[in-house]
Amino acid sequence: MWPLGHVAVAYLCYALATRARFDAPPAHVPVLVLVVGSQFPDLVDKPLAWYLGVIPTGRTLAHSLFLIVPLSIAVYALASHYDRSEYGIAFAIGALSHVLVDALPVLWGVEGSANHLLWPAIPVEEYEQGPPTVLGLLRESMGDPFFLSEFLLAAIAVALWRRHGYPGLEPLYTALDRVRPTAG
Repeated sequence: MWPLGHVAVAYLCYALATRARFDAPPAHVPVLVLVVGSQFPDLVDKPLAWYLGVIPTGRTLAHSLFLIVPLSIAVYALASHYDRSEYGIAFAIGALSHVLVDALPVLWGVEGSANHLLWPAIPVEEYEQGPPTVLGLLRESMGDPFFLSEFLLAAIAVALWRRHGYPGLEPLYTALDRVRPTAG
């Protein structure tokens, strides 16, 4: 799945969780943490595999439940220590949704595997030869229904995000205002 799809799935899951727990939309800062969590496995694994060659594929170390579950628990514990447990929940939902969604195509027989979920206990097949190009990945993905479904999920997530008042943008605007030069 592409970054947009991971953010969309994570936001939809988190919005459902906050609605169920608080009967409210997601808050600003937890949404930013959610976005980081939703990208975390790829931000770790892709560079380690494609550029440094220290792990076998772009879906191993940070895509493994052996790392992502304890890490999510640790992030939650740290956030809770600072009375920000919702940040830990947001990170966990983002990271866990990422690795689980990456395993979904196996359910309908699409080429690939879910071995990354239990790496290194279950080996993964080395299939990548250095970093792929974005255009190459895009060409490979174009006819894939899983890839095309990402756009539907993103449209639903953006509509819901809009309905919720664009949570996450306010702290970004505030941060930008602090660093923007003033006239005068």
